[in-house]
Amino acid sequence: MVKNSFISVTFHAFQEKKKEKSGSVEFQVFSFTNKIQRLTSHLELHKKDYLSQRGLRKILEKRQRLLSYLSKKNGVRYKELISQLNIRESKNR
Repeated sequence: MVKNSFISVTFHAFQEKKKEKSGSVEFQVFSFTNKIQRLTSHLELHKKDYLSQRGLRKILEKRQRLLSYLSKKNGVRYKELISQLNIRESKNR
């Protein structure tokens, strides 16, 4: 429950920025993170939903590519985003 409240607070902060920069890397990573959490909770109930598992893997790969790009371009913004969203740092970094 604490995680959901954190997401809603973070979501409102990103909503304010959405009007300005909805195509930014940070916003895309944030939206992928929300999709990942939704799919993860769905897969806890429906363990044999293989199409959703495939979709989850694709979204995870997209988010990883965006995070890799951001870490190469701007390490400070990368660190801030990782800490805001409570995502583990990439091993390949």
